[in-house]
Amino acid sequence: MRINKQQALQLYQEGSLPELAERADNTSRNLHPDNVRTYVVERNINYTNVCCCRCSFCAFSASPGGGDGFVLGFDRIAEKIEELLSIGGTQILLQGGLNPELSFSWYEELLRRIKERFPRLHIHAFSPPEICFMAERFSMTIPEVIERLRSAGLATIPGGGAEILVDRVRKIISPGKCSAQRWLDVMRQAHKLGMCTTATMMFGHVETPAERIEHLDRLRILQDESLELRAGHFTAFTCWPFQSGSTRLGRLNRYDPNKNRDKAPPRRDNELLLAGVFEQLKMTALARIYLDNIPNIQASWVTQGPKIAQLSLLAGCNDIGSLMMEENVVSAAGTTFRMQLNELRQLIQTAGFQPIQRDYYYNPLP
Repeated sequence: MRINKQQALQLYQEGSLPELAERADNTSRNLHPDNVRTYVVERNINYTNVCCCRCSFCAFSASPGGGDGFVLGFDRIAEKIEELLSIGGTQILLQGGLNPELSFSWYEELLRRIKERFPRLHIHAFSPPEICFMAERFSMTIPEVIERLRSAGLATIPGGGAEILVDRVRKIISPGKCSAQRWLDVMRQAHKLGMCTTATMMFGHVETPAERIEHLDRLRILQDESLELRAGHFTAFTCWPFQSGSTRLGRLNRYDPNKNRDKAPPRRDNELLLAGVFEQLKMTALARIYLDNIPNIQASWVTQGPKIAQLSLLAGCNDIGSLMMEENVVSAAGTTFRMQLNELRQLIQTAGFQPIQRDYYYNPLP
């Protein structure tokens, strides 16, 4: 039975981690009864780090006109793709900053050249903030941007830039980025055009538990709408805790709820409530329970490490995510985990499941 926001908040606040994990695991096994857990081999290619948004939680971006910005050329991107294909990879994730120095034809030409040279490669690219930025900068509608990118080779859209889909939070951590409604509208328009997308959440900063659940609810509502149209939809959801590291947001005062809980002063709007392993597993489990219409939940080992990703397979996740041949954004904040393909497969096996490599649409690969 579907739970509502109030029930989800009560479950999150009053339920123990073992209780949530068991319920989420049962949900996952009902949706995916085979004793299989999947993974994908992809490469995250950051084509530029130049960004006029400069979110306070990001330590990767560079200001336009600064000396530390870069834009990768096609030849360098092709080299990265060749390395991916050499280990059996099937898709790339292309993401960059909101770079005012690039023309729209640059994006189209990049996609065309990739598709011409690597026709079987799945291109998962350009998060909603990037698409909103293109629409505003080049005076196009969101559907026009998506249609032109798709004609050039874009296959699916990643769920980056969602953070928390509540504007109170977004105005604090990323005031230059698109609103929650605009993020959702990019995905809505993509789904109407028959494209699939993914969804994400970055939590553990200035949001409240109720705002986390509001985020999940907005995803669930949009998925209901998209499934009714029988066109595109969200294929998967993943969440991870904010990595404070060397970020500007990380330098805010931090409130530890485990100390002097009864005497804690009221939280300020911009006061951090950092999350760790416990919160990661609990939020992952709650997401599996609440997002009953999104078929796949991915574990996030990049921020919490391989062993926590393995535990996530017993707390609602049916997919351990990507081998992540390359990762730059989280690493820039000071969190670095790496895995080899045999290690990733072994994590799934020792959790009691059969590892299967998949494509973007969760079809098993030989």
